[in-house]
Amino acid sequence: MKRSWSRIFALVLGIPLMLALLAACGAGTGGTGGNTPTSNIIIKIGTDLPVSGADAGSGKPAENGAHMAVDEANASNFLPGYTFVFDPKDDVGANGTHDPTVGAANVTSLIGDAEVAGIIGPFNSSVATAEMPIANQAPIALISPSNTNTCLTQDAPATGCTGKNDLVPTLRPTGKVTYFRIATTDNHQGPVMADYLYKTLNLHNVYVIDDTETYGVGLANAFIQEWNTLGGKVLGHDSIKSTTDYTGELTKVAATHPDVIYYAGVDSTGGTQIRKQMVGVPGLSKTPFAGGDGIQTSPFATAIGTSSGGPVYSTVAAVDATKVPSAASFIQKYQAKYGPLGAYSAGGYDCAKILLNAIKAAIQAGAKPPTNSADLATARTFRQAVIDQIAKTNYNGVTGHQSFDANGDTTNKTISIYQLADVSGSPGWKYVTAETLP
Repeated sequence: MKRSWSRIFALVLGIPLMLALLAACGAGTGGTGGNTPTSNIIIKIGTDLPVSGADAGSGKPAENGAHMAVDEANASNFLPGYTFVFDPKDDVGANGTHDPTVGAANVTSLIGDAEVAGIIGPFNSSVATAEMPIANQAPIALISPSNTNTCLTQDAPATGCTGKNDLVPTLRPTGKVTYFRIATTDNHQGPVMADYLYKTLNLHNVYVIDDTETYGVGLANAFIQEWNTLGGKVLGHDSIKSTTDYTGELTKVAATHPDVIYYAGVDSTGGTQIRKQMVGVPGLSKTPFAGGDGIQTSPFATAIGTSSGGPVYSTVAAVDATKVPSAASFIQKYQAKYGPLGAYSAGGYDCAKILLNAIKAAIQAGAKPPTNSADLATARTFRQAVIDQIAKTNYNGVTGHQSFDANGDTTNKTISIYQLADVSGSPGWKYVTAETLP
């Protein structure tokens, strides 16, 4: 075949020119300039929540809320040049409920991945006591949607967090705050329910049961302190580890003729079983039952129902998102994707949004994130920059306005009160009222 060598020579000479023109046009970089990376840098958002077993009704809604926030950030190109990856962990152990040992292992694993910029969680205060020292020394931010035990962050005499209850030196070994939460504390949650039962419902004699865990013991003590201040009578206070049969305990309680039983703990560690078994104990079949946010789950509502027993009341240590006009879009999108809101669905969402905002602010201020999962030296500096930005948070979210005090506690001290009732044709939690403390 006859060749035209002059044409071939011209073609060869033209290749470098063509490549140069493509490079000048930003080929492979989106055409937005030479500083745009050829591929996005990965930043991971970790979570540690109980999302399986008996605690799925508590932790999964919070995880869903956080996941939704991360998905939205990617869809909106929240931080150009970066892709956020959701990295969830489950702290449920072999017993089917939240396990501090599993939580600690999860946090250690997340810290070992340099691309993880912060962690949303944990859900349970007992798990927080295992995770906080590890995260504090890393350092990496923990931001919880639901921890309420006062002694996780405070040690003032008025809180009761002194002596053996002074956990701060152990949980914050570096002396620096790396743990934050957007749920207010039990020294507010317990008293609000005490006030409601005593002043509004005119119930004056209470029997208190807790589940022996960090959250339950602290909540019970805060409730009792306020009940005594009001002039009410505490007929008894028992700490009982989770079991399947509470009839002996309830028979003893019935003999004291309580106006109400207050349970401090979560549904999976006694709340559901105690309330179910009350119906079969003479003298307690119609007795009101009340508790904190640990019992406000869909599984509890479904298991108990509304057709038997006395009324059931709960508190949640946060604003009810359905009462925040600006949360309407979030609620619509969440329900379309995941179904009914959980007590801390909105909290998980806002925790993720606060963390995402802090990451963006840190990068805009000059902090450099790791370029791979093994770059732990860079991760340490970047994570501290993120912590510093979280501490400056001034955010209006679906749980209202969020900022943090010097202990990492939210300044939004709102407690919402609910009653178990038929909601949209099924057992659920009907909002009653809320109290916002100064």
